[in-house]
Amino acid sequence: MLRYRREDLGGIVSGIDTTEWNPKTDTKLAKNYDVRSYAGGKKANKLALQKELGLKETNDVMMIGMVSRLTNQKGVYLITDRLREILGMDVQMVVLGTGEANAENAFKWMENEYKGKAVYYCGYNEELAHRIYAGCDLFLMPSIYEPCGIGQLIAMHYGSLPLVRETGGLKDTVHPFNQYTGEGNGFSFWAVNADDMVYTLRWAADQYYNNKPGWKGLVKNAMNSDVSWEKSADLYEQLYYTLCAWKDN
Repeated sequence: MLRYRREDLGGIVSGIDTTEWNPKTDTKLAKNYDVRSYAGGKKANKLALQKELGLKETNDVMMIGMVSRLTNQKGVYLITDRLREILGMDVQMVVLGTGEANAENAFKWMENEYKGKAVYYCGYNEELAHRIYAGCDLFLMPSIYEPCGIGQLIAMHYGSLPLVRETGGLKDTVHPFNQYTGEGNGFSFWAVNADDMVYTLRWAADQYYNNKPGWKGLVKNAMNSDVSWEKSADLYEQLYYTLCAWKDN
């Protein structure tokens, strides 16, 4: 029935509170920044986060962040099944969240196995979440299904490029990088497949290390994306007017 009436359906994604989540004014950060000053701001926040969490302090490594419920819905097992492969790359990884015991145990193993390179915070700490969004370079969110998603919106606003699976609101808000045109605001893959996720992650790392202008353009695109509730509210208003006009006819 929904497919039959697809012309009558529309989707409006959520927004974020850009007062609470604003790297320019966020009091939880080591250094504030905006799209014009993001390079120095993210560098300072990465170094501060590394020091806070006991990671090797260097700005030359790509830091992967994850703030999530650790459930199958969030695609967490795509990650835990390939932790050795992911941490075998020249990256650091910070995970914040709690959820299914198997996932928690896998990330505890990760932290123990890769001291100085990976950290797992079991639980939720909002101040730390702010600092992860500001300090990481890539935000991992390979959800199996996601009606909208908020994490990828916050990540973009903080200049952390989301790497997502193309589903629901993630597909609607994250547009994959086109290295030929410079378009996009993140990275994505389609299949529910750990191989595809790791392939995309490797490609993102290659862009980070070997295509500095492209990465810089991507960050600017992400930070310039309108992820506010104002945009969503305008769409709701347009929908209401459309419905009223249809009813009057």
